[in-house]
Amino acid sequence: MGYYVTTEQLDEIFAGLRGSTKICAPKEIVRRVRGKRQTEIRYGEIKKTSEIVYDRKSDFGPKEIIYPVMQTLLYFAVTDVIESEVKDDRDILIFARPCDINAIRRLDQIFLKNGGQPDSYYARLREKAKFILLECRESFETCFCVSMNSNIVTDYAAAFRFDESGAYVEVKDAALEPLFAGAKEADFTPEFVKENLRTVQVPDIPDRSYLKDIINLEYWDQFNERCILCGGCNTVCPTCTCFDTNDIIYNETSLEGERRRTWSSCMLSTYTVMAGGHGVRDNAGANTRFKTLHKVYDYKLRFGEENMCVGCGRCDTRCPQEIKFSETIGGLAKEVERLKQERAQGDGESAE
Repeated sequence: MGYYVTTEQLDEIFAGLRGSTKICAPKEIVRRVRGKRQTEIRYGEIKKTSEIVYDRKSDFGPKEIIYPVMQTLLYFAVTDVIESEVKDDRDILIFARPCDINAIRRLDQIFLKNGGQPDSYYARLREKAKFILLECRESFETCFCVSMNSNIVTDYAAAFRFDESGAYVEVKDAALEPLFAGAKEADFTPEFVKENLRTVQVPDIPDRSYLKDIINLEYWDQFNERCILCGGCNTVCPTCTCFDTNDIIYNETSLEGERRRTWSSCMLSTYTVMAGGHGVRDNAGANTRFKTLHKVYDYKLRFGEENMCVGCGRCDTRCPQEIKFSETIGGLAKEVERLKQERAQGDGESAE
């Protein structure tokens, strides 16, 4: 069914849901950093329609609602261990763009279907969440979602197109239908971005036999000078899942504490450092290579459906060195095509 709801009607719907449902959307968050006022568009709980930022791309994706930046897993005291609990028992409605809903599907694959045992800490929040599509008809400057086939999504509970007076709504989940009982019926089907300002050629790596040559490409050396290994690109990425696990002791003489997991980054210089000080990857080029192959080859090889990167372009915006991941992907694609040509020439010479 399709509806048109005014802002006032939508605010009433939100107010009625507040006791049972946490409604999350991109919103402006103001903070002071070194005495200066800074504004970010980030996901958080909203109470009114006016809080939803629907005409600008959020700086972070919605993943932190169901995969928090820092999460306590358990508490320990001498010989007792107590698993943490979700303190907010409300259901969750999350307003998100197509690329971000597609990104959550990647997270589901990693946390729920990877290795046969679901991650219970992720699952207990994920099972509470439903996604509301924020219609996205026009591309932002750094987006390349069309190239990554993540510009269209069908798995959502409802879809919204906002205007100055309210919103057009498509409802797909029957459980949400009663919320719009007093709304005016309207013919509405969401539209999707068909073309980005930026087009990216995705590497077509035929098989694993190419990996040794790809790993040894001089192409990666440029990042040793350009990248400062700050990890900012991973922090804003809606599909990154890496984390560190740490035991926090409450004080020096205490036997009590808690185990936390916190977002981490494969682009940090310390990420692969093991006991004894050995690092598996010891420079920015190696880290960039790992991240790039994970996003456009490894994930797809393992799960056989789609690349991990959804082309949201947040990493391009975030990088203080102005390294564009979209260009990194395209550059690798050109190198792979060159390797194919070299192999084809070598095979031809061998046949002669």
